[in-house]
Amino acid sequence: MDKLNPKEVFFPHDEMREIQDELVSDVKDAINRGKSLLVHAPTGLGKTAATLAPAIKAAVDKKLTVFFLTSRHTQHLIAIDTIKQIKEKYGLKISAVDIIGKKWMCLQPGTNVLYAGEFSEYCKKLRENNECEFYEKTKDSSNKLTVEAKKVFAELKDLSPLHTNHFIDYCNHSSLCPYEMAIAQASKADVIITDYFYLFHPNIAGTFLAKTQKELQNSVIIVDEGHNLPYRVRDLMTVNISTFTTNRAQNEAKKYGNEETSAKIHIIRTAIDKMVEGLGYNEEKIAKKEEFVKMIKASYNYEELIDDFEAMGELIRQEQKQSSIGMLGTFLREWLGPDDGFTRIATIKSSAKGPISHISYRCLDPALVTQPVIEQSHSTILMSGTLNPTVMYKDLLGFSDSTEEKEFPSPFPEKNKLTMVIPETTTKYALRSEEQFRRIGEITAEITNLIPGNSAIYFPSYHLRDQVYKSFSTLSTKTALLEQPQLTKDEKIEMLEKFKEFKASGAVLLCASSGNFAEGVDLPGDFLKCVVVVGLPLTQPNLETKELIKYYDHKYKKGWDYGYIIPAFSKTLQSAGRCIRSEKDKGVIVFLDERYAWSNYFKCFPKEWDIKVTKLYKDRIKEFFEANGNS
Repeated sequence: MDKLNPKEVFFPHDEMREIQDELVSDVKDAINRGKSLLVHAPTGLGKTAATLAPAIKAAVDKKLTVFFLTSRHTQHLIAIDTIKQIKEKYGLKISAVDIIGKKWMCLQPGTNVLYAGEFSEYCKKLRENNECEFYEKTKDSSNKLTVEAKKVFAELKDLSPLHTNHFIDYCNHSSLCPYEMAIAQASKADVIITDYFYLFHPNIAGTFLAKTQKELQNSVIIVDEGHNLPYRVRDLMTVNISTFTTNRAQNEAKKYGNEETSAKIHIIRTAIDKMVEGLGYNEEKIAKKEEFVKMIKASYNYEELIDDFEAMGELIRQEQKQSSIGMLGTFLREWLGPDDGFTRIATIKSSAKGPISHISYRCLDPALVTQPVIEQSHSTILMSGTLNPTVMYKDLLGFSDSTEEKEFPSPFPEKNKLTMVIPETTTKYALRSEEQFRRIGEITAEITNLIPGNSAIYFPSYHLRDQVYKSFSTLSTKTALLEQPQLTKDEKIEMLEKFKEFKASGAVLLCASSGNFAEGVDLPGDFLKCVVVVGLPLTQPNLETKELIKYYDHKYKKGWDYGYIIPAFSKTLQSAGRCIRSEKDKGVIVFLDERYAWSNYFKCFPKEWDIKVTKLYKDRIKEFFEANGNS
């Protein structure tokens, strides 16, 4: 293959790295042919520049719009910086805008605590009643930008691209609505950086595309961290209510003195309790759509009830921003949705205030949403460092048979990394015991004591971590930091900074595979020298997982792989990927569980990895760091 000239594709740097040029060429070719592409490309390949550069070249040549979709704050920053470099290097007059969720751009106080649907209704009512000072200064009576907004619009266009935080601050100085200003910018933009849901949520995408005057057939969609898209879309299409929701709704009805609404909510509460009849704490069962609807219809017209709850919810949001009655109306409407590709589940969960009954309508098939978007787009590029196997994502998201799949090796020298499977223990549910926990504690302490710097240990759950920590804490010679669930952004940053301070003496961060530090965290250089992944994050299959396995088995004949094993393994690889983040990094990656050596799991590792299955882990670690000068 002839080497690409960086100028041919508006590449932001003077030279393309080895392997990166092949990725750029593949992206360029896919877009030129109007095809889609799935890319497994490990950390360090420079995926953002390699996809944005040829996409922007195509946007200029073919008058296309580039959508760069990412949920990671850091990737928004990297994408903005890449576009800036391209503009400056080639003297382009392209425009780009960075848009996040509408409520996160809102300048009204207190909106960040609202659910998405609640915020949408609250915002709508403020606009309709002319009660939002920011919107009033931005849009005139004919829904066009005001004179002042046009002036700021021109300034923002000259400053483009701006990261969303700077964009919001700039609008705030003039008391203008950042979201409406961003939408106005987007209608003229060549590149739009935003979250998945703006194109992959059916209720949002249509409005967003209409407002920005964009068409999918004239769009190149780049999906960053594409391994997350199936699960994000399923979450977006899932709704649930509980007796907690009905309790809050009853309080609203009483507050507003509406006895008739209170009686209707009582019927919903009774129906939910009936749906979970016979279940114990944390037990669940399949719920029948018709059964729930029939119970409601015995007392009220179901469709009229939806209208009543939604209307009441709108009135309440004028007073207090959010409404549980409105949430009930939304749920009742969604509950009537299609059966194929969805499941309905009833469960009882324990809480500090006693049992809570839940019913949910859950999406199993993300392709119902993603396939139409992919098919209509000019080209969709799905990329990730853990998009393995690509065929699974091709199936799950509904890519056509003509879609190309490319897997690239890591650009980092394999000799810089020692990767081991230690088949000495297991976290398999049926074999868990105090003896297993003790042995895991011994091995993880032995490993991390040998590491000349910081280590991170990832566990399938916080509970299992805490069991192992009992023995680990008595044997470890390093400072231990224990991650807590659901840290705030500031708490997460604070903990990482504290961890970094120990890079010379070495500390051990003990966390969960599905926790705060398993993805989207960069600790390059001397900040992290070792990652130990304890066990496989395979939980006991709940009812939703069983339904997924059954559905994927029927549709793809790969139920266990697609619904259970590979998603768990993806978490494992994400955790492991925290260790080597640049071509100069050197470190040890350990998979501690005998199952990693089994063929059905071992095949899930990237093909290019040089993995040693060994019980002589202490010798291997000493040899590795002696060969690399303890650095």
